[in-house]
Amino acid sequence: MLVVEDSEDEAFLLYSELRSRGLALSWERVDSQRDMAAALARADWDIILCDHNMPGFDSGAALKVVQQAGKDVPFIIYSGCISDKQAFAAMDEGVQDYVEKGNYGRLVPVIERELKNASARHVARQADTRIRELALFDPLSNLPNHALFCSTVQEAVAQAQGEGKIPVGAVICLDLDRFLRINSSFGFETGNDILRQLSARLSKSLPEAALLARLAGDAFAVFLAGPVDRSVLDGVTQTIRSCFDAPFDKDGIELFVTASLGIALLPDDGIEPTALLMNAETAVTHAKKLGGNTLQYYQRVMNAHSGERLAMEADLRHAIERDELFLEYQPCVDAATGSLVGVEALLRWRHPERGLIAPDHFIPVADESGIIVGIGEWVLQAACSQGRVWQEAGFDIYVSVNVSAVQFAQPRTLEVVSRVLHETGFQPGNLQLEITESVLMHDAGSAVGMLRALKNMGLRISVDDFGTGYSSLSYLKRFPIDVLKIDKSFVYDLPDAGEDAAITRAIIALARSLKLGTVAEGVETEAQARFLQAEGCDRFQGYFFGRPMDAKALEGLLAGVSCLK
Repeated sequence: MLVVEDSEDEAFLLYSELRSRGLALSWERVDSQRDMAAALARADWDIILCDHNMPGFDSGAALKVVQQAGKDVPFIIYSGCISDKQAFAAMDEGVQDYVEKGNYGRLVPVIERELKNASARHVARQADTRIRELALFDPLSNLPNHALFCSTVQEAVAQAQGEGKIPVGAVICLDLDRFLRINSSFGFETGNDILRQLSARLSKSLPEAALLARLAGDAFAVFLAGPVDRSVLDGVTQTIRSCFDAPFDKDGIELFVTASLGIALLPDDGIEPTALLMNAETAVTHAKKLGGNTLQYYQRVMNAHSGERLAMEADLRHAIERDELFLEYQPCVDAATGSLVGVEALLRWRHPERGLIAPDHFIPVADESGIIVGIGEWVLQAACSQGRVWQEAGFDIYVSVNVSAVQFAQPRTLEVVSRVLHETGFQPGNLQLEITESVLMHDAGSAVGMLRALKNMGLRISVDDFGTGYSSLSYLKRFPIDVLKIDKSFVYDLPDAGEDAAITRAIIALARSLKLGTVAEGVETEAQARFLQAEGCDRFQGYFFGRPMDAKALEGLLAGVSCLK
């Protein structure tokens, strides 16, 4: 309780009477504007009792001190020399009530009432604050959210326009690369913990004037208001990327993460917050297409490409139900005998309007959108069903199915493979899953566990595009794999290209030392086949032995005709 009273005796008497009536309030007395302002700054008071008329100070001046301090404290005039007219005027200015000195029978219930009202207002303010936090701040990171980011950008634009200036600035969007894999491998809480750590790093590192927000999921945005040239942006983006240099820690496990960045500039790329974010995110998408961990500035031509991709994505989502997808099979032959020993199932899409769409056009769209998970399950089901038909016809060949990075990161992958094998009756030993070298090495530790689980089901595992990435020999020895597929880029110029020949020999020798089989992809000439055969390659796949074909066209080869010309 803050008592504004020029008489110390009167103040002590007031305190004593209130205490005797059950109001045990700590108190302090002030009698000047300066002392009152200091007391309000020093502590939060529950109630103020103020005399009306004091030497050099009165209740009106005291009320102004409270209002200027921005305090919501019940203010009661407790005086023996104030008229009803003066009291009513004071209440119009913000005084809660007035009580005549000595009238403790009325003063006590007034104090109790105002304390209760003040408590209710405090609870309401807390609720309002919480509602505002939920509406404008991201609860995971405590950063501004999408709504607050957009409103802040809009305010900056309006302020510049109000001053007769052209709005300038930059919006930087960043999106974590392959973050789904962390969530799938380690759980969403690990993913959330990484997002919290990243939010703290970015908040600490970015310039004070920069607005940092978490938009959704693993997407963040930074707004730089005012003139920004390329050197400023280079500095800020370098600061952002440096936040990913150190590993993120989760229960002693070090996890390395990268991000793709996209930049949209005001006013060239828009002045509306939604347009700026959309364009910056479009630039992020193009950065991811380049392999991620890079930066792209928005260009208008990107939107045209994005529109095409969105249309393709929409059509692709219905491709299975509309029976537009189908498989072709490319033969794989034994290098020594020329007999067909297996096939690779290759996905095709016949669009009702655009005709046959090349896999390298639609598969990246399926990967980025996550549609590949459902499509991959369909491919596995269709390939195993066809494999069972061949088994029942007496053909003992393996069927190879490609597994994308998104599929490999799915916790359901093991369940899906097990269910498909059970439903189709296809022998696990005749199913070979092809996984690219880069997918395995992206998170080699997790890959080992997944591969072992697949191998325990009786499957064969092939490392696709081997030689195009960087495989640690220590991990390669730990991987429970069966086959290395030599990438066609090394086969194309054989046998004339000395460097490619040396690499091919090294891969074959490595596979032999690890007791692994080898398959050469993209074999198109007899010279290539003879060279690979001489070097000890086990199997060939390529146009020289057969182009991808439908199941019916493959029946002649399955009848036992040699494919080695």
